[in-house]
Amino acid sequence: MSNQTKKDQTQKLIKETAKNLFFVKGKFDATTQEIADAAGVNRTLINYYFRSRDKLIQIIFNEAQKVEKEKSDIIQNSNLPFKEKISRFIENSLSTSLQYPYLETYIVSQINKGNCHKKDIEEGELSQLYKDINEEMELGNIEKMDPIQFLLNMVSLLVFPSAVRPLLMENLMINDEEFDTIISKRKEIIISMLFKK
Repeated sequence: MSNQTKKDQTQKLIKETAKNLFFVKGKFDATTQEIADAAGVNRTLINYYFRSRDKLIQIIFNEAQKVEKEKSDIIQNSNLPFKEKISRFIENSLSTSLQYPYLETYIVSQINKGNCHKKDIEEGELSQLYKDINEEMELGNIEKMDPIQFLLNMVSLLVFPSAVRPLLMENLMINDEEFDTIISKRKEIIISMLFKK
């Protein structure tokens, strides 16, 4: 194995370990030492490859935002019928929630700290989305409401369970596996709540 290949593998291992600690386990305050220990590498390697914990976090955060952007692209850049677009967006969002349960919470925490500005949709795209929602309401496929309320309903149904995962698990007395099963079954429930037909 070449030195470059080994270097690339070590960098990838550190990034994946940090993602796992932050987005899967919700350990947002994980130190450089904790990341190194979990990856099974020397702490100095993190500074060697990424210069600092903050730089590493910025890299994995950018990758996380890319995942979020890809979900939004389904709605924005697709000629599918509206309900099919929303259905695919929901499916991808739930899949991301299962892979990275604390991703949305982490992004919100970073926005609150002023560390980033997260904008997945441009103004023109948002106007088109509102227009599409209004058309679906006129067709009788969605209850009539302000289009922003439709979006808030959709996002709440998708994000809230994962955002408060530990609280729900404790109060509903369910384990990780049971919670994942519940999340994986939400697509049809959400669709039936958002659409009349």
